[in-house]
Amino acid sequence: MADYTIQAGEWGVHGITLTASQICTIQFPDDVDEIEVLSHDGAAPIYFTVDGTDPAVEGRASRVIPASISSAQVQPPTAGPTVVKLISAGTPKVSVTRT
Repeated sequence: MADYTIQAGEWGVHGITLTASQICTIQFPDDVDEIEVLSHDGAAPIYFTVDGTDPAVEGRASRVIPASISSAQVQPPTAGPTVVKLISAGTPKVSVTRT
C-alpha cells in the first residue's frame, strides 16, 4: 500500500516529513521516465529506491542523498507503475516528483 499516490497529470508530493526508520512509499500508477527526490532541510541522509524494493538506512542496494539541502534525479529501471520508497534514520522533509 502506498503512503502517497501521484496520479497521471500530477507532478509529485511536496514537503512531506519522513518518520525515522519507517519506509515511506510513493506510487506513480504510470511509467515515469525520471524521478527527483529533494531534501528540503538536510536534517538527515535519505536512502531510497525507485524500483519498488525496500531501501535500508546505509543499505548497499539503496541510493542516498546526504544530510544536506540537495536532490537526486534517477531514471527508474522498471516499466509500468513507478514505485519510490524512502527511509531515513532522522526526520528530513522531502519532495518526490516526476521531472
